[in-house]
Amino acid sequence: MFSRRTFIGAAGAALATPSLARAYQLDDRFQPQVVTITDKYAPGQILILPRAHFLYFITEPRKALRYGVGVGKAGLEFTGTATIDVKKEWPTWRPTQEMIEREPRTYAKFKDNDYVQPGGPGNPLGARALYLFQNGRDTYFRIHGTTQPSSIGRSVSNGCIRMINDHVIDLYQRVPVGTTVTVL
Repeated sequence: MFSRRTFIGAAGAALATPSLARAYQLDDRFQPQVVTITDKYAPGQILILPRAHFLYFITEPRKALRYGVGVGKAGLEFTGTATIDVKKEWPTWRPTQEMIEREPRTYAKFKDNDYVQPGGPGNPLGARALYLFQNGRDTYFRIHGTTQPSSIGRSVSNGCIRMINDHVIDLYQRVPVGTTVTVL
């Protein structure tokens, strides 16, 4: 399931991640696993079921690699179809203006300035980010790593799809730009 390259990349990300993230024990059902899936989706596509907290990467007809995810809070979640138009390793991050307005204390360091948090182990987007676009326009929703592994299996984000860093590294290596993502 994991290649040597993926294992080495995941190990590097784990070493670079704060110790709290390494200490967290992920529930087994959220570990990557091969599952049977409907034939409605073609190999190479991604299907996300937010209420179940799973992301499926379709690997062949009726087969998928399933990952556990954290998703958006009620009212903040993305639904629909998009494509991955940008991929970044250790991405930079800045909350949206809506996030700053919704949670001014949490995002106080971003208020009234253009500060962008550099990529790295403390960045909320984690080790990798896959940027979702619709009709060539950025949706501002991402599939990304997380510094909060306990959020996997929960609906707590500002709308993005969160993954354990080693899982998003694995997915990042599997999907090209242009991959279709369906969120139901």
